[in-house]
Amino acid sequence: MLFKLSDLKQSASLDLLARQLVEGFITGLHKSPYHGFSVEFSEHRLYNEGESTRHIDWKVYSRTDKLFTKRYAEETNLRCLLIVDKSPSMYYPAQGKGKITFSAYASAALAYLIQHQRDAVGLCTFSNEIESLSQIRSTASHVEKLYIDLEKLLKEDRTKGSPNSSTKLSEVLHEIAEKIHKRSLVIIFSDFFDADETTQELFKALQHLRHKKHEVIVFHVTDKATEYDFDFGSKPVEFIDLESGNRIKVNTEDVKEAYIKT
Repeated sequence: MLFKLSDLKQSASLDLLARQLVEGFITGLHKSPYHGFSVEFSEHRLYNEGESTRHIDWKVYSRTDKLFTKRYAEETNLRCLLIVDKSPSMYYPAQGKGKITFSAYASAALAYLIQHQRDAVGLCTFSNEIESLSQIRSTASHVEKLYIDLEKLLKEDRTKGSPNSSTKLSEVLHEIAEKIHKRSLVIIFSDFFDADETTQELFKALQHLRHKKHEVIVFHVTDKATEYDFDFGSKPVEFIDLESGNRIKVNTEDVKEAYIKT
């Protein structure tokens, strides 16, 4: 079933998916001007006759002979930045553009959920460098713009690749860590295909975000049939590096076991 990203907010199943994805990461990240009785003491205010006496501060009453109630800060207004890899390899497989489609749909569902609970969300896209970085806001009109930007990702054709177009995710993450100054939840969608980047470089970049007090969630997006199970049948296959354009012919049965082990 196909539908537009702008229709995601009408889908109860995607709303449920988004809630499952972020549940456990939102609580405790921030405070807001909305007041409740759930978290942390904020201030005193005069007691009004007829209100519940549950939150009267009796210690203050003993000192002042006046009734004050405690006001608490409620946990809302999370700041979230969605980071989507739009390098050529994310548009594989060409039929359905599986990885970029999942990333765009999941990002749209998360953006809706986050804004729906009065939290702020932004979007960053990158290939070999940052291509777009929106503000982090909580308005409905802002999220609608993010839907449009995500729809544009699905319409692009990046499957041909180009020389020297390899993704350097670690450099992108270092730059983002310096650009977002307020504590945020950073959610990354990428296939992490970069032959020139070491695992150590990537972890250093993620640690940079954590050092800046950001929470980080990483979605390693792959095509299960071919990239995970390496299922290409028994015939020789010509592989094309979507990042660099390089080609190589391989008898997949000869290398399948070694590929899966690595």
